[in-house]
Amino acid sequence: MNRKPSCTVAALGVVLLFGASGAWAQADEARAKKIAGGSCFLCHGMNGESTSEIFPRLAGQHAEYIAKQLGAFKSGARQSTAMAEMVSKLTPDEMLALGRYYEKMSLPREEPKEPQLAAMGQYIFHNGNKFSGVPACVSCHGTTAQGAANLPRLAGQFSGYIHTQLKSFNKRERTNDNAVMHVVVQKMTELEMAAVAEYVSGK
Repeated sequence: MNRKPSCTVAALGVVLLFGASGAWAQADEARAKKIAGGSCFLCHGMNGESTSEIFPRLAGQHAEYIAKQLGAFKSGARQSTAMAEMVSKLTPDEMLALGRYYEKMSLPREEPKEPQLAAMGQYIFHNGNKFSGVPACVSCHGTTAQGAANLPRLAGQFSGYIHTQLKSFNKRERTNDNAVMHVVVQKMTELEMAAVAEYVSGK
């Protein structure tokens, strides 16, 4: 029996499926680019590089993590008057599309501004502080501070922004992420927070 026609039909179906998938991906990226160019760039820069340490760098950040944070801003689980307004009309698909859009971008590696502080941060990041009970950051965020898809990529982030977020965890002002962060940060001194932030910013 000659089965070539059915094989051809099956092959055509696969081509159409992948073609449609590619078209959707292009549409998502185009939509994300439009959203980013309409409002996100004002604070986060045209290429996710950010315009100030007040605002996080989004370039290279994990897509899933960005989508998760946008969803938290929309639901109110993470507080920010400015961000709540920005994400109020975004759909989950658009949030993920934005995440994928920024994840493709890259940031140049920058040396720490305070090498001695960064050296202290390196020790704490990799070893913790056995005297106060602070665990090593590397156990969750990895040796390169890249993190997993559901955790933030810390490498290359502004040290000032990371320091601010650590203080927010410490004060229980940020509660939308892993509760482990509250346990960890409550044991850290201001100097240790600043040191770790300085170290990962130069990774």
